[in-house]
Formats: sequence, structure tokens, C-alpha cells
Amino acid sequence: MLLIGPYDSPFVRRVAIAMRLYGIGFEHKPWSTFRDAEKIAAYNPLRRVPTLVLDSGEVLIESGIILDYLDEVVGEARAMIAPRGEARRHQQRLCSLATGLGDKAVSLFFERVLRDEPSRLWVERCEMQISDALAVLEKERAAVKTPYLFGGRIGHSDIAVACMLRLAGEVQANLFDAARYPALAAHAAHCEALPPFKEIAQPLTPPKG
Repeated sequence: MLLIGPYDSPFVRRVAIAMRLYGIGFEHKPWSTFRDAEKIAAYNPLRRVPTLVLDSGEVLIESGIILDYLDEVVGEARAMIAPRGEARRHQQRLCSLATGLGDKAVSLFFERVLRDEPSRLWVERCEMQISDALAVLEKERAAVKTPYLFGGRIGHSDIAVACMLRLAGEVQANLFDAARYPALAAHAAHCEALPPFKEIAQPLTPPKG
């Protein structure tokens, strides 16, 4: 398999970490959506990452869809999410909150990097959405005392939360204040200490032409 996208994208990173935890081998192309857009376009007309090219040549796009496929490959017993029912919906909700937070952090990053005069309205809206999502995730994480959000085994929601928190902190340090969100800070530290998180990491870098 071929995974396309740099690891400073939390969406690429969550997929790569899941693949490593599943023991699924892959080739990695850290192509940038700016610098290498036309290379990506050969596989994904949206020129977005992550993009996963299967050995058959089939192409999967969007991290959620890619992870759904990987869960199918490893089977229900190993999948890092409940197979069905309320437990699955709960985990998907937390993944959606985390990835939504990540989307807003990315939007905020590009707004500040690509515009000489960022829109104050847009910046304030993104910051509000990030803050509100963090408050909900903090409450959810503080409510459980297990090593991970849904017990003793790491799941997709754990990976998503940790990856998006790292991005939020890199985009603007005050967006993710450990003193304000102690449960999330502890969660992130626990995950980032794991070997796959250490291996699959890249500092956020501004886009280049």
C-alpha cells in the first residue's frame, strides 16, 4: 500500500499510526498538497491527503474512510473501534469532534499563513469552535479513568484526539492550554510516549510554493 501525505497533517498521521499498530506495511510518500499537488492529483483529483493507494490500484481518500477499510482488513476482533451499536456511535462522535477540531486548526493555520490580513471574524469563529470542542472532549476524557477513552486498549478516538491536540498546540499554543484541559493533556502525553507516535511525527511547517 502507498500512503500519501506528510506527517505534519494529523489526518495522515492518525492513519499511519493506526497502520503501524495494526502491523500493516505501507510505503510512504510525504507529498505536500501545495508543493506536490500535481503528484497527488494523479491519485486524488481533490489533491488532498491522506490518500491511500491499495495494492490493487484502488484509491481511498479521507482518513475516516481509510480507517474503516483498515478495520475491515484486520477484522472485528482487532479493530480499534466497536463494530456496531451505541458504543460505536459514541466512539465515532469523539472522532468527529476531534477531527472537526483539527479541521478548524488547519483553517486557522492557513488563514494566518496565507493572508496578509487574516479575517478577524474567521479567526474568532475558528477559535470558538476549537475551544468548545476541547471543552467537550475534556469532559469526556475526565469522566473515564481507564488508560484510554474506552478501556485498556487504544482506539481510533484516542489516536484522533492525540493527533489533533498536537496540531492545535502547534498552530497556537494558547488554543490547547494543559492547565485548562488537564485530562486531555495527560491523554496526549500518554499517547505521544508510545513508539508509533514517536516514530510517526513531523513538526508543522508552513506551505511553500
